[in-house]
Amino acid sequence: MPYQRNDIGLAMSADTMEMKDHEAIVATGLTKWFGDGETRVTAVNGVGLVAYFGEMLFIVGPSGSGKTTMLSMISGILRPNAGNVKVKGADIWTLNNDQLADFRLNTIGFVFQDYHLFPRLTTAENVAIPLILKHHNWDESISQARQQLAIVGLKNRGNMLPVKLSGGEQQRVAIARAIISRPEILIFDEPTASLDGDTGRMIIAFVKENILNENRCILIVTHDARINEYADRILHMEDGHLSDGAEKTGTE
Repeated sequence: MPYQRNDIGLAMSADTMEMKDHEAIVATGLTKWFGDGETRVTAVNGVGLVAYFGEMLFIVGPSGSGKTTMLSMISGILRPNAGNVKVKGADIWTLNNDQLADFRLNTIGFVFQDYHLFPRLTTAENVAIPLILKHHNWDESISQARQQLAIVGLKNRGNMLPVKLSGGEQQRVAIARAIISRPEILIFDEPTASLDGDTGRMIIAFVKENILNENRCILIVTHDARINEYADRILHMEDGHLSDGAEKTGTE
């Protein structure tokens, strides 16, 4: 069946264009194992998940519980052994490699635990990378990157190298890079693991107050209970299983 473009750059069949506007991600029966036979280890086991636009959803659990593996499947990085992931109604794992790359570039903003900044690039150049990958003009990309840095409170840091920034500032650079393409889905993998408690809470509070909106869904994977108060919902993951119910935080 022929594909057409939707407003987030994801290739979609005509049959998938009718969908619930508030559902950002729907994962069903998501399963991933590594190895074979007696050495096989199941990292994620039959997980179902619905995430909505306008919410900040936390997935919490101990290290090794399968959280990052699940994120990788949701974001189109790691192919599941079973199950499917729908983003705005489109099953991403039916897309070919080019369409998947397009999906990751245009739809997902990923903020890594260790920032993944290029040490020899300035902060503005780091932030501009998604636009450069989309073949935007260099000067225009750097200009937009400086605008994003201003949004995250780093207006005067554009010419600095990452090594000159604090951990909290580097995290803000990573956030600016993640949002420069205006993705509707932002995924944070252990965003406060390398930060002290006060800085971690400040970063998550900033994201909720300034980055989250009714047209954006934010997923945060963490085992840092210090930031749970900022979640709209909390799901619990352990041994590859996601808890059946959602926990409301009472922050509404």
